[in-house]
Amino acid sequence: MRNIIVIIFITLLSGCVATGQPRFQISVDSLASPVALTKKTYLLIPGNEGISRDDLQFQEYESYLKRVLKSKGYVSANSSEEADLAIVLSYGIGDPQTQQYSYSLPTWGKTGVASSNTYGTATTYGNTTSVNATTTYTPTYGVTGSTTHIGNRTTYFRYALITGYDYSEFKNSQKEIQIWKTTISSTGSSGDLRRVFPLLIAASAPYMATNTGQKIPVSLYESDKAVKAVKGQPVE
Repeated sequence: MRNIIVIIFITLLSGCVATGQPRFQISVDSLASPVALTKKTYLLIPGNEGISRDDLQFQEYESYLKRVLKSKGYVSANSSEEADLAIVLSYGIGDPQTQQYSYSLPTWGKTGVASSNTYGTATTYGNTTSVNATTTYTPTYGVTGSTTHIGNRTTYFRYALITGYDYSEFKNSQKEIQIWKTTISSTGSSGDLRRVFPLLIAASAPYMATNTGQKIPVSLYESDKAVKAVKGQPVE
């Protein structure tokens, strides 16, 4: 009985590994002024210290963001003179955080008797009969208790910050005036920001440059159409 249970568990686990994929839980928080939607021609600028537009990682992330901006009617300016909006893209990942957790696993064993079967022989000597009998029992199996185990889970905080500034005002007065700001964050087991970043951008797409009024939870898989569109992959 115990062997059967182990086999079933391994089979189910193998199926999850073969066909499953992680779900990413993402939070989107966006603010926007009334004039946010009137500025549509933009320059995209890196917001991380020490990162220039020539940085290959920034160029990859920039391509994801530009696809979303294009789908929302934004136009990339050919020069700073044409732009009325400056979009600053910042991103990063936090240090690994390890949490300890406990869990219980059932212990299996005999819990009783399902049935019994008695067989034997009888021998008679005169008026005396003797019986040689043997009884076999069929036991039942089930949960007899549990054992407690300790595990560790390591998570990472991943984020992207996209801020739109009134570039027309900046050119006139040198004032940096925010007209919208979209913050995207996620905590999970992957410490690969390059893997997670397109999901962050995909999650923000419906809310970018709008006022959400609160943090919006978004759940995505890497195979979702929204993620493929951000990556520039064919969407079936």
